[in-house]
Amino acid sequence: MQDISRRNMLIGAGSAALAASGGATGAAAQQFPAQNFLVVCAFPPGSGADIPVRYFAEELRKKSGRTTIVENRVGAAGNIAAEYVVRAKPDGYTMLIHAGSSTAANFHLFKKPPINPAKELQVVTTLNQQPFMVVVSVNSPYKTFKELTAAMLKKGEKASYAQSNTTGKVMGELYKVATGIKALEIPYRTTADSLNDFASGAVDYGMMDPISSMANTAAGRWRMLAVSTERRMNAVPDLPTMTEEGVPGVELFGWFAVMVPAATPRPVVDQLNTWFREIVATPETKEFLTKFGGDPWSSTPEQGQAQLLKDQQDWERYVKAAKIEPQ
Repeated sequence: MQDISRRNMLIGAGSAALAASGGATGAAAQQFPAQNFLVVCAFPPGSGADIPVRYFAEELRKKSGRTTIVENRVGAAGNIAAEYVVRAKPDGYTMLIHAGSSTAANFHLFKKPPINPAKELQVVTTLNQQPFMVVVSVNSPYKTFKELTAAMLKKGEKASYAQSNTTGKVMGELYKVATGIKALEIPYRTTADSLNDFASGAVDYGMMDPISSMANTAAGRWRMLAVSTERRMNAVPDLPTMTEEGVPGVELFGWFAVMVPAATPRPVVDQLNTWFREIVATPETKEFLTKFGGDPWSSTPEQGQAQLLKDQQDWERYVKAAKIEPQ
C-alpha cells in the first residue's frame, strides 16, 4: 500500500509540474512579445539576399513594437544560420528568415547535415515565391530560349553555362538532361564573379537567381529568356516558362519563409504568422517583392511546413538527377 501511495504521489507531483510548465508556456505566450527579436540572416550584410531579410525585420519591428536585430551568420550554404536558430530557445524571439527551399535542399547536399529541417524547424509562414532565370549577355545573339536551346545543341561540348548556387546547378543539369545539351558547367562563388565572363562571351548562358537576374538586366548587362517555375510569375509576366519554350520537367522555385525552432509554442507561432501575413498583404510589400522578381505568397504554419517537407523530399530526387555529390 505504501508503494502504491508513494507512486500516486509521484504521479500527482509530475502532473502538477507538467501543468505548471504548461501554464508557464501559456503565460509566456499571452505576454508575447515581452522582449526584442533576433532575426538571423544566412547572407553577408549588404548582399542582395540580405535586403529582403532586413525589410521584413523592419516591418516586424513596426508591427510588434519591439526592437528587431538582424544578425548575419554566414557559411555552409545557410546551415550555420539554420542550426543556430534550431539550437536557440524555442520562444519565438529568435527566427530565421531565409529561403525555405535552400534550407530543405541542404539536407541532401551534405553528407552529415547538422539539422533535419522538416523536423527541427517550424515554418511560421511563407513570404514569397521566386523563379530562377535563364539569362544571356545583352550582347548575345540569342533572343529567345528556343533559340538558345537550338544553338547549344549545335555547339555541343563547346557550350558553357554559369551558376553561382545549388539551385542554379540543379536547374542547369535538369536542362541538359531534358534537351541533350552537353554544356560545361562553370561555377562561380558569387554572381558578381561571373559578370566579366558574360560580357566577354566566355559563357553562353546562365542559370541565375532572380535578384541578380533582375538587377543585371536593369543595368543593361543581361537579357532574361525564361523562368524555372511551372507557371509565369506576376512579377515578370512577359517571361515564358521553360516548359512553354519546349523544355518540360524543370519546375524549380525558391521561396522565403520565417522559421523558428520546432518546439515554439503554437500561440506564439500564430501571433507571428498573423503579423507576417499582414505585412505580406500590404501594397508596399508587393511592390518590394516584385522588384526582386518574386510574387507575394503567405501561408498558414501547416501549409508552410508541408512545403518544407515536400521540398526536402523533392531535393533528394534533384540531387540524384543532377549527379551532385554531397559535400
